[in-house]
Amino acid sequence: MKKKLTAKYVIGYDGEDHIIIKDGEVVYEGETILYVGHAYDGEVDEVTDMGNAVISPGFIDLNALGDIDHDIVHLEVSAQRNKNLLWSEAYYNKGYHEVMTPEEEAFKSLYAYSQLILNGVTTAMPITSVFYKRWAETYEELAAAAEHAGRLGLRMYMGPSYQSGMRVVKANGEIEVLWNEAEGRAGLERAVQFVKDFDGAHNGLIRGMLAPERIETQTPENLVLTKRYSDELGCPIRLHAAQGSYEYTEIHRRHGMSPIQYLNEIGFLGKRTAIPHAHFIPGYSEATIGEGDDLAILQETGTTVIHCPLVIGRHGSALESFARYKRRGINIAIGTDTFPPDFIQNIRTASMLSRLQERDVADSSYADIFRAATLGGAHFLGRDDLGRLAPGAQADIIAIDLDGFHMGTVDDPIRTLIMCGSGRDVKLSIIAGRTVMKDRVLPGVDLAEIKERGQRYFDKMRLGYVERDYQQLGEKELFTPSFRIVNKP
Repeated sequence: MKKKLTAKYVIGYDGEDHIIIKDGEVVYEGETILYVGHAYDGEVDEVTDMGNAVISPGFIDLNALGDIDHDIVHLEVSAQRNKNLLWSEAYYNKGYHEVMTPEEEAFKSLYAYSQLILNGVTTAMPITSVFYKRWAETYEELAAAAEHAGRLGLRMYMGPSYQSGMRVVKANGEIEVLWNEAEGRAGLERAVQFVKDFDGAHNGLIRGMLAPERIETQTPENLVLTKRYSDELGCPIRLHAAQGSYEYTEIHRRHGMSPIQYLNEIGFLGKRTAIPHAHFIPGYSEATIGEGDDLAILQETGTTVIHCPLVIGRHGSALESFARYKRRGINIAIGTDTFPPDFIQNIRTASMLSRLQERDVADSSYADIFRAATLGGAHFLGRDDLGRLAPGAQADIIAIDLDGFHMGTVDDPIRTLIMCGSGRDVKLSIIAGRTVMKDRVLPGVDLAEIKERGQRYFDKMRLGYVERDYQQLGEKELFTPSFRIVNKP
């Protein structure tokens, strides 16, 4: 069945870059785009006019929340108080455990993936927190997540996380990594098995990836094995590294070099490896030690940087800068890594932070970040059929409404929607030719019901911090409100 979409603006692709097609149309059949332009000369079975809207390739989110965001608990606490939100050494020694039930863990991905679709994400690599986990993600919760993704129609690269150590806070307030290498080895084997079991599931929507937790909780042996399995299975790796002061200093203490230099030395970097954040490098404004050119290493190895501008900006940090990394020839993709998974807000923030560093718009424009959110992610995945609207590409298509009064007047459609819009303006999402959201409705999903369940999940997850707190401050002191709360008598 051939279907045609029309709109005031279509973001097409000319083989080199995105283009803006005014009064354009997209024709697709099954999961494949047949035509992008002005006047398809063949017969179609269905025509849908999106009106004053931008038809665009869907966003590719390579660091997408797969659970319910814990960062709202951490967002406005001081650096000192943030230690109270980590695991305490006492909790570790007493016996760590799952906070949530298997049913609750199976539910969280339905909530998160619905958010992704509503915000125009058509391809995602999920990430979840381990704060409330016994150790890391389980095979079972990722299997449930794959089923949710398949039912919703969301394209995913996924696999359970694993780690050989856990950051804990000692009684004196010092942070240390405590090791359980058997957990790390078992976690890697589970992840490999998941890739073997699920890669290609749901008609190819589900693909496998390896997702070791943050670098400071990994042994060199497990990282080397991860890279070996990635090469054998042909699947991507994502590892959080070069993202903060503790990790940067700790890796330097252990190995005498920066996290990026260490990963390069053990042969971990490469075209199938993506590093979320990667901003804490020698010469970074907050780095007090280290030398060398980490950007040259990233470029020479073909490693992708996943830039998550909104979440790091909320915590007072920034990539220094998007423009600089781009000019150095590093492939940059975008991740949201927080709620809301709003790419329009992330593109706007990334441009703003880069321009603050550069004092210039060159290589920091909305168009530059839009490319990273589409073509940059597709490049990392090795998919020249994603991130663009062109004949032969996958029919992963979104439509963003420009009719809202808040949009103001339209100049350039990309500038207008990024400056004035939000993820809530996405009104249509098609993935692999299947309409997965229209007019903010997901077929078969009761958003009010899962919102209510999501709040109960969050409330229980938040209480788990009280047990793990190294000072045992209690709920009232640990979670302070923005203003004094006055309850109804």
